[in-house]
Order: sequence, then structure tokens, then C-alpha cells
Amino acid sequence: MLYYSTNKISPKVDFKEATIHGQAPDKGLYFPEQIPALSKNLLASLKHTSKADIAFEVIRPYVGGTIPDTELHEICAHTVNFDFPLVQVNENISSLELFHGPTLAFKDVGARFMSRCLGYFSRGNNKKITVLVATSGDTGSAVANGFLGVEGVEVVILYPSGKVSKIQELQLTTLGQNIKALEVQGTFDDCQKMVKQAFTDAELNQKLFLTSANSINVARWLPQQFYYFYALQQWTGEEPPVISVPSGNFGNICAGLLAAVSGLPVKHFVAACNSNDVFTRYLQSGLFETMEAVATISNAMDVGNPSNFVRIPELFGHDYQKIKSFISSYRVSDATTAETIQRVFKDYHYILDPHGAVGYYALEEFLCHGERSRTMTSGGPKGLFLETAHPLKFSDVVEKAIGQTLEIPASLQQLLQLKKQSVVVKPEYDELKSYLMDKD
Repeated sequence: MLYYSTNKISPKVDFKEATIHGQAPDKGLYFPEQIPALSKNLLASLKHTSKADIAFEVIRPYVGGTIPDTELHEICAHTVNFDFPLVQVNENISSLELFHGPTLAFKDVGARFMSRCLGYFSRGNNKKITVLVATSGDTGSAVANGFLGVEGVEVVILYPSGKVSKIQELQLTTLGQNIKALEVQGTFDDCQKMVKQAFTDAELNQKLFLTSANSINVARWLPQQFYYFYALQQWTGEEPPVISVPSGNFGNICAGLLAAVSGLPVKHFVAACNSNDVFTRYLQSGLFETMEAVATISNAMDVGNPSNFVRIPELFGHDYQKIKSFISSYRVSDATTAETIQRVFKDYHYILDPHGAVGYYALEEFLCHGERSRTMTSGGPKGLFLETAHPLKFSDVVEKAIGQTLEIPASLQQLLQLKKQSVVVKPEYDELKSYLMDKD
């Protein structure tokens, strides 16, 4: 399996090179040259196959022999050694809970997989690898946890000051060891812009072995397919589900789309957006126009220029009508998000985090209004949404909405006693470069 750049200029590379370098030299994202078709045996035996075996079968074609099968299976087993329950909220809507990993967010999967792959690839490498990552919330904590203590790898995380939750910030600033946090006085888009510029800086790359752990990296993006399979493994509906995905940088939904294009049975996708509605407007107009990121209570989705958007046209052969037929999108305001958390708790005793609430509301809207012209079973449309983070990570918003105090999991009680360690920088590339050039 080879990977080409979405900008079509850089040479093709294998999985190892795509993982190590993160982004193509021409600033495009790496994309698989072929999309493998899922085996009929895997789909037929899905409900009786272990999570580790599913992950191995799904990812093996993409790795293309750059990691031996025995090592790859071990990496997969470690990546998914926690639960991914599909919980029924009401008659038509279920929640795929992706917050049962070590940092209580869906990004644990991609971060754990990538860290183990990069650890394998760095064996025998005399030059330390520096993982440079921008985060709007959960990416940073998942990457920090996934790479903690990995030999030969140092992690530098950029996050927007005051725009992540307290728990998210503590998870990425208190680990120490090989994990460093830069607190940027700007937005996530500023952080992402600085990271992208670093990868194109010849002087910096001559000194450091840089790679990215954002979902632009194929080793972060591709394993996010796994839990879509786990959702179908537990699905009991007569028809395949409609799947609603809270969407910010669009790596998560792109992974689900890739699984579906490969053959996983999904009826339709809903890209659930907050006020950063670039993709919602794209489906309406056919024009992709970036915007300045707007701060919301679903902060991990506060992205005005989603990097992974470029992978969606690649998946569908740049056919806009095909994209529209496969995906719908809704914009959900903060007021509606908070009201949804309150309403779902009152009606169904289920606690949503703000991102899950955006996903729930968008799915509800689609099932009520978006499917009337489609052929459905007599029982009506059914679907699931991705509950991407534990509600406690956004306790201020959730507790205010439901009028109750959330119980703190034991894994977080000690974290709340720790003191953050971060370096404050301006949203200017020169400050990042100076830090990276001087840190050794």
C-alpha cells in the first residue's frame, strides 16, 4: 500500500514514511492509493470476532507489511483494550460511547495506535523524533498519554490558552517526562497554522526529526475506523444505521466514511457541527470557504479550517453530488446544545457531553426531517451518534444543564490535585521555532 499527497506533487510513500513524516512535503495530506474492500468473511463474522482481530484485519492492508503481523496484532490489541459500548438512549437513537479509554475521549484510539507504530519505527534510529501536535482539546491529552515514556520520542503540544476545559488542560500539562505543553495565546487555528509552518521550515527540519500526531497523520486517522466496526458489531436494527459524528477537524468522520466506502454497511452519515459550520455551508453551496474559529461550549470542534476536509473529495472521486448523497450536515448553536443536554437527561436519564449533544441533536433532526424522501422500514429510521468524551471533561456546562453534580471517576481525582506545567507563547511561528531550536 502506497500513499499519495492530496496536492499530487510529492512522491508516493509507504505507511512507515507517511507515519514518520506526518504531512507530505508539498503540504498535502497522505491518502491511500487504493481503498481495500472489506472481506465478506469479516463482515459475516463481525458479531463474533474480537475487537483486536477486527482492528488487525481492518488496518493490515493500510500498513502494507511495514510492521510484521505479530507486532501489528499486538499494537492493535493494546490500542483497543477497553470497552466501546453502544447504549440505547431511546427507541430510535443509540450512543456509541467512546470515552472508556485512559483519557476519557475517542482520540485514545488513534493516539495509542500511532504511538506504538512510531515507537516501532524509531527502533535503531539515532535521532530523537519530535512529535508536534496542535489540539483543540482531547487530541492533546490522548497524545500525551499515548506517547508518555515512549523511548526516542519527544512530544510538543500546542493548545489555545483558555479555550480547553480544566481537565483537558491538566491531562496534557501534568505528565512531564517526554511531554511538553505550549500554551498559545490564540485559537486552535493559530496552533494548527504554527504546526503546519514548522513542517515546511527547512532549517528546523534539518535539526529536528519532526512528525505530527494530529489526524492529518495516517497512523492517527486510519485506526479511527475501528469503533465504527464495533458499533455495527452491536447494532440490532433491521437496516444499517444512520451515523451522526460531532465534527471539527473532520478526521473522525473521514475515518467512518473510509470504512463505509470499504464496505461497512452504513445508511447515511451526518456531520454534526457547532457554530464553526464550514462543512454545513459547503454542502449547501458547493464552495469550501474557511472562517475564523468561533469559541463554543463544544470546544474540541472549534475549527474554522478543518484539515481533513481535503480527504472527503478524494474518497468520492471529487464528485460533489455523491458527497451530498452520502452526507448531511447540521449547525447546532450553544443554546441548542445546552438545551439538548438538559432535555435528554430529563426525558431519558442519559448524560451527554457538549459534543455528544451536538451529535444527538443533528441526528434527531435528520431522522425527523431528513429521511422522509428515503425508503425506510415501517419502524422508522434509526441511528447512532458518537459520544466522543466523558461528560465530566465539560462539567461546568453539563452540571449547569442537568442541575446535578457529576461524580468524579477515580482516574481523575488525583489529576485534579496536580499543577499544570506549560510554556506560554504568542500565536507567532517565530516563538514556536525559537522554542524548538533551543529546547535541546
